[in-house]
Amino acid sequence: MSSAALAVMVAGLLPIVCAGIAKWGARDYDNRDPRAWLAKQDGRRARANAAQNNSLEAFPFFAAAVLLALHAGSDAAQVAQWAWLFVALRVLYIACYVADRASWRSIVWMLGLAVVIRLYAMAF
Repeated sequence: MSSAALAVMVAGLLPIVCAGIAKWGARDYDNRDPRAWLAKQDGRRARANAAQNNSLEAFPFFAAAVLLALHAGSDAAQVAQWAWLFVALRVLYIACYVADRASWRSIVWMLGLAVVIRLYAMAF
């Protein structure tokens, strides 16, 4: 598996990490209706769930950018570097979200978007 493909896989798993953060240690977790349970949460759990949703939203745009850059014949090592930077920024984004650092979260989100746009630019 190439490094860029591995980065895409890791980015695809980040929503599951967020779900784990939201559910970890909950005594009243309802596995029969987890979405309804999550909808009732507040604080850290609600923010982790919101980070999960945002991670799911960001993933297709990122994955397509990586695939298009590679398909266009861009240097695979450079694509991988940008892809791993996106993953690192998403991990930082999740940390900022869970820690309720809204301004930093927005800055990191914008940096992640810039990385994805850079990957699309590599496809031209």
